Amino acid sequence: MALSDQRIVIIGGSSGMGLATARAAATAGAAVTIASSDQGRLKAALAELPATCDGAVVNTRDEADVAALFARVGELDHVVYTAGDTVRPQPLADLPLDAARELFEVRFWGAVAAVKHAAPRVRPGGSIVLTSGTVAVRPAPGTALAAGGAAAMEGLTRGLAAELAPIRVNAVRPGAIRTPLWDPVPEPQRAALFAALASQTLTKSIGEADQIAAAHLYLMENPFVTGTVLTVDGGATLAGN
Repeated sequence: MALSDQRIVIIGGSSGMGLATARAAATAGAAVTIASSDQGRLKAALAELPATCDGAVVNTRDEADVAALFARVGELDHVVYTAGDTVRPQPLADLPLDAARELFEVRFWGAVAAVKHAAPRVRPGGSIVLTSGTVAVRPAPGTALAAGGAAAMEGLTRGLAAELAPIRVNAVRPGAIRTPLWDPVPEPQRAALFAALASQTLTKSIGEADQIAAAHLYLMENPFVTGTVLTVDGGATLAGN
C-alpha cells in the first residue's frame, strides 16, 4: 500500500473529516499524528484509532504552538489540514471587522502556519492537502466571508504547489458533509436541513466523512497530482447551474 510506514499529520484530526482520514490512513498502514485544539475530543478520537496513531493538543491560532508540533514530529510524508471553526451565515453589514478577521484565523492562517513549519520536514514524494468548500464557487447570501476564505484557500493551494514543488500541494473542496459540526442543530431541524441540501445535489444525498477521507488518500497517494482542487459535493455545484 502506498501509505505503508509513512508518517502523516492531520490537523483537525479529532472529529469529522479529519478523524475519518486518520482512520483510513492508519488502515492503509500509515503512522498518524492527529492534532486538535480540544483535549477531550483528542482523547476520545485516539481511543477509537489504532495504536499506530498518536495525538497532540495544538492551538492553530498560535504559530509557536504549530511550530512545536512539527518540531516534535520531525520528518514526515503528508500533512492534511481540516481544522476550522463553525461559520454561520451573517450579512457583512452586521459583522464587526474584528469578528470578520477572526473567521480567517483557524481555516486560513492556521493552514498557512502549518504549511510553513511542515514543508521543511516533508520527505521526497510527500504532499500537503488543504480544505476549501463549495461556498467558494457557489456562495449564498450571508456567506461572503466564508466564500472569500474558501476561495483564498484554493488560491493558496495553487501558489504553494508552484512555490514548494516538488512537494505536492492540493485541496479538497467538500460539499455538505455529515459531521459533528452539525450537532448543535436539533435533530428534527437537522434532518430537514439535510433533506433540503441533498435535494440540491445530483446524487440526491449528503456526503459522508469517509468519502472525504477517500479523497484525501487519493491526493496523498497519487504522485502526479498537484495544484488541484478536488470537488467532492455530489454534483451540487452543477445542480445549481
